[in-house]
Amino acid sequence: MRKLLLSTLAFGIALATSATLPVTASAQDGAPLVVGSDFGVAPWMVRGTNGPEGFGVDLINAIGAKIGRPNVEITDVNFSGLFAALFASRIDITVNPLNITKDRSEKMLFAEPIFATGNGFIVAKGDRIGGFEDLKGKAIAVNRGTLSDTWATANAEKYGFEVQRYETFPDSVQAVLTKRAFSALNEIPTTVYAASKNPRIEVAFKDFDGRKFGYAFRNDSVELRNKVEDAIECLKREGVLVALYKKWYNEEPAADSPLSTVYPGYGAPGFTGYDEKPHELSCK
Repeated sequence: MRKLLLSTLAFGIALATSATLPVTASAQDGAPLVVGSDFGVAPWMVRGTNGPEGFGVDLINAIGAKIGRPNVEITDVNFSGLFAALFASRIDITVNPLNITKDRSEKMLFAEPIFATGNGFIVAKGDRIGGFEDLKGKAIAVNRGTLSDTWATANAEKYGFEVQRYETFPDSVQAVLTKRAFSALNEIPTTVYAASKNPRIEVAFKDFDGRKFGYAFRNDSVELRNKVEDAIECLKREGVLVALYKKWYNEEPAADSPLSTVYPGYGAPGFTGYDEKPHELSCK
């Protein structure tokens, strides 16, 4: 895997004026914060001319600065290999747009939600989907190992469609463009952004289902999870996540979005690994 060493992003909000959270021993030793994400999910994280860029890059660099770990090393990992990289300690955190689910929370720790999502269905311009029944007899392309893959696998027989699996989201979109698949299924924000950049495709159907994204950690990384969550909460209060969303997605988030909602305790409420004990937060 190719690793890219990123300096702290000079984002327009004056993060440098905010005091950092307590520095860990590894941070004092100059160890980078090693994180993993699929670089093929725009505008969350894509390969730019000077390295990865996107909402996810800006956010993890802001978090690294907050916790005293400004050297953030981002590893490009296909989604299908993301959890293996985490469990093998090749990365410290998953910073992919990762859905928080019951099954996943039983195997790893989650920080609090940072993004709301659901299923988005991309089609060739002019094609239509009025509901799941319109998928009968069609081929649906998904990114292997994602929650979109899980949903498609569980519902293929019910709605009568075929599932095609690809290693990256761009490959699934290409399947639609070349008519190998009728629709490419992925997270709503990802599909909306992709359609905004390509006049040959559009999002024909959105299924908002209450899912949320969050960072995942190994179960033995409670201290790191909590420090990162403190940073996330401070950045939410400072309006940084909302500003990043406007920058990369070019729209206003909902008023009750996880981008601005600070959750009690540590972790994702309602899931395994959640610590409901209140904690004091100092962001000054």
